[in-house]
Amino acid sequence: MIEVLKYCIPSLIVLLATWIVMYKLFKNEQQKREWELKKAAQKEISPIRLRAYERLALMLERTQPEHLLMDLDVTQFTVPQLQQRLLQTIRLEFDHNMSQQIYVSEQVWEQIMTARGQMLSFVTAMAIQLPPESSSLDYAKMLLTAYNTNGETANETALHALKAEAATLI
Repeated sequence: MIEVLKYCIPSLIVLLATWIVMYKLFKNEQQKREWELKKAAQKEISPIRLRAYERLALMLERTQPEHLLMDLDVTQFTVPQLQQRLLQTIRLEFDHNMSQQIYVSEQVWEQIMTARGQMLSFVTAMAIQLPPESSSLDYAKMLLTAYNTNGETANETALHALKAEAATLI
């Protein structure tokens, strides 16, 4: 019995040592393959993510009052019509870029959605403050003045967060 143990114990130790070495070797090899796959995927994803950041930055710029009003002849509208047109443009701009959320972090997307909500509320609140006989030109001036004197807006905050996150890719 002791003779059998003299042969079995060293054999078991060698077997265990071999198994540990092989396990670590396979594990390292698998990690190397996963890293190479990530690296290859990153080469593909990085340009797509950068385009998504660009599109979202452009969207945040386009939904600021000065850009919204630039393309419109505000004298052709009544205040409610202009308000609806601005709200529609903001919603369309955000809806058009909704798919870009998969390329940004949850925090940045939340800031972008906050910017959307605040811009919609801002456009509505400014229209409510005007007397009924006001012209759409008065409304446009009020929007621009109030927006530019508000300090840092939600759009600007979201844009800063977006730029900071994009800088991590570059």
